[in-house]
Amino acid sequence: MKKNIRMVLLGQLILLAVVFVILIFIGGWGSSAILWFIDLPTLILLLIVLIPGLIIMGEWKDFIKAFSVGIKQYRLLELKNIIGAVDAAQKLTAFGALFAIIVSGVLILGRIDDFSLIGPYLAVCFLSGLYAVIIEFFLLPLRLNAERRMNEEMDMDVE
Repeated sequence: MKKNIRMVLLGQLILLAVVFVILIFIGGWGSSAILWFIDLPTLILLLIVLIPGLIIMGEWKDFIKAFSVGIKQYRLLELKNIIGAVDAAQKLTAFGALFAIIVSGVLILGRIDDFSLIGPYLAVCFLSGLYAVIIEFFLLPLRLNAERRMNEEMDMDVE
């Protein structure tokens, strides 16, 4: 049974949202705790590393194609390039998160004299890692789908 990768990604988004909401409300934190997980500068920093990085490496077009694997037909070489682009996106996400964590750590150490700020700064520092995990949560199915299609294409070539 062929699955539409966009539906898989939508399903993952719904799963992630449900798990997040359950954890927030079962933990007794209430709806205001949802705002604790939103840090726009950190997310922008990750995207500033990811998107221009893919563009500079010449992988952006192949990365975008990953969202239509299984919907459109691609040749074996194109599928290999798509897998390489998603792999590059996974690595750039990890590097971007590490960069954001280090920047946050430097900011924490720069303001260590004010102990009331250490908690919020550490929270922002951890959000970088959380955002990277969430992005990876969506990149992994893209890669697996492209690898599956490549294997199917290779099987068709053998026959």
